[in-house]
Amino acid sequence: MIEVLVDGLGFVEGLRRHAGRTWFSDFSTRRVCSLGADNVLRTEAYVPGQPSGLGFAPGGGLMVVSVHEGRILRYDGENCTLVADVGGIYRGGLNDMLTTPNGLSYVSAFPAPPVGEVIADVPADGGQVPLFLVSQTGEVRIVAEGLKIPNGIAQSADGSELFVAETMAKRILAFPILADGSLGTQRTFADLGQRMPDGLSMDRRGRLWFGSPFTSEFVRLDTTGAIDEIVPTPGRWAVSCAVGDDDDLYCGTVRTTIDDYKQGKASGAIERWSPA
Repeated sequence: MIEVLVDGLGFVEGLRRHAGRTWFSDFSTRRVCSLGADNVLRTEAYVPGQPSGLGFAPGGGLMVVSVHEGRILRYDGENCTLVADVGGIYRGGLNDMLTTPNGLSYVSAFPAPPVGEVIADVPADGGQVPLFLVSQTGEVRIVAEGLKIPNGIAQSADGSELFVAETMAKRILAFPILADGSLGTQRTFADLGQRMPDGLSMDRRGRLWFGSPFTSEFVRLDTTGAIDEIVPTPGRWAVSCAVGDDDDLYCGTVRTTIDDYKQGKASGAIERWSPA
């Protein structure tokens, strides 16, 4: 069963579970918010450059992607400080992020606009987009290239693999994580047919959830990459998700269309699906 916890939001993205709360970015209001067990919404930070991917530093502090500034920020409860300026080496907007327990942040991005244009349309083939690695001290490295809109990111429970939703290629990739955080040779973990994956979340059994916005469903893959659960969200884009300690799935859904999305029109909600 899926239930609405809070609605009346904008375009919600970047869901994470942390300290018993559901954290998310709202593109429309440019706020990072969190939701507790009482379903009372709390504003955590305001990010003028539009927040998206979220993470948590090992010593505390919220990590936030600032999409249009091309920056990774750390919020200490009062102020946002700069961790890394990815925009210094890449002109495309940033997207999702995963921060690992040892403080490395993997960051996905959108295609860079052609010279002379401010914002790029997404190429029909997804373009050639890199995946970035950001250290706690602000070092930025490219760890994968030539991806077709890398989106949601998740890590295996043992820390050995990184999973990346490659939206325009309609698949999920898996990369071995090397000792210095670099990535080894990619493999296809799951071909998804007509589903275009967005946000990812790994449960405690090693099963991978992803949002499929345009088919309006959240989908769970078993450890072999086969589908073993589907949660429909009729009339709502299934954008981002986060698994709780009890295997409940916290879902970011949005009522919008492609045209409305381009105009900033969206009505979002945080929902929860509980296994039978």
